[in-house]
Amino acid sequence: MKIGYACLTVGVYNTSFKTCTLKSATPEHLLSLIKHNLDTLDRIIDYNSSIGITHFRISSDIIPFGSSPINTLDWDTLFKEEFHSIAKKLKKQAIRVSMHPGQYTVLNSPNEDIVQRAVEDLAYHTRFLTALETAKSSKIILHIGGVYGDKETAIARFEKNYALLSQDIKDRLIIENDDKSYHVGDVLAIGRNNRIPVVYDNLHNQVLPFDVSKDDHYFITLANQTWSAEDGIQKIHYSQGATLKRAGSHSKTIDLAVFDAFLKSIPDVDIMLEVKDKNLSAIKAANLISENRTISNLEQEWARYKYTVLEHNPTLYKEIQVLLKDKKAYPIIEFYSLIDRAIATEPSEGTQLNALSHVWGYFKETSTEKERKKYDSYLESFKKGTYSINAVKGLLLKMAIKYNNDYLLTSYYLHF
Repeated sequence: MKIGYACLTVGVYNTSFKTCTLKSATPEHLLSLIKHNLDTLDRIIDYNSSIGITHFRISSDIIPFGSSPINTLDWDTLFKEEFHSIAKKLKKQAIRVSMHPGQYTVLNSPNEDIVQRAVEDLAYHTRFLTALETAKSSKIILHIGGVYGDKETAIARFEKNYALLSQDIKDRLIIENDDKSYHVGDVLAIGRNNRIPVVYDNLHNQVLPFDVSKDDHYFITLANQTWSAEDGIQKIHYSQGATLKRAGSHSKTIDLAVFDAFLKSIPDVDIMLEVKDKNLSAIKAANLISENRTISNLEQEWARYKYTVLEHNPTLYKEIQVLLKDKKAYPIIEFYSLIDRAIATEPSEGTQLNALSHVWGYFKETSTEKERKKYDSYLESFKKGTYSINAVKGLLLKMAIKYNNDYLLTSYYLHF
């Protein structure tokens, strides 16, 4: 089972992608952005390897204007070395990648121009995954599209347009149930009729159910029948609903106890987590299923979270320290539950200043007089309310970079 997350990496230094406006999309600027984004992807793959994450959804925006006639660059040739370098890492670490075009890639639109743009977008995604030298198991996920007042006709239009796609696109395309128009029953029928693998989304099925008498295991088993050996291990999407928000909204983080119960109810599949804190929840899930279940896994995580927890809730900070003292235990669900509770606590000025002072301790002896004065100035401005705490953290991050403090650069505290 591979656990993955989508597109963005949270709380990790130097992992942000860049894009641009149409006005500034000159060939020179696009070259610079593509180079930066491929280098960023390379760093994210290294990071994922280091934390045991073996499934990753690559952002569709990694090549700015990738499917637009604005971008005429032969980017897969120009950056062949970069693609090959990343490809070697993916193969060595057995990392599975995928892509998911956005809401404007609609294959069943009655507007032929929109359909043509959708085909061009799917061709771009296929081109990118091919440049990465990936197998057919690296998939492109697509929703069926709109209903347009007549679902039966809209489905027929999807099937007609799908049949016209090139074989290399078909080899990668999989379809997903959504939370507005096409429930899992619709998508399973389309998948079976057209030999398209189906990716099951549990939260979408909760919001737009097909048969409430059937559970996740049932639908995952049916979806499995649409997958062939060439498609790789069946994958699903998993998320939990956010409380007090629109139905279908993803939660900020994964409740690990709920996820653990879900895992015990389903067959072995690859799971893409769709959650706002991205890799942070993926690490939770990976640690839950890890065969190397030792307290050291949790201690490594605690090192990344400790100052964030201290800032929000010093009482729970002490509880976690006590929890980790038993070196023979593996209290993973309780550990993450305490972290989640702490982060959900609104920090006070006092707890914020306490956490800042602990982090400043790394620089107290090595900083210059100018840096000490600047830090004191930022701190006073924070106390007066003219600077946010993020401004102070930003200063500390710059110092961590300057002084090559690897520990602080891998701590979540300076990146939240």
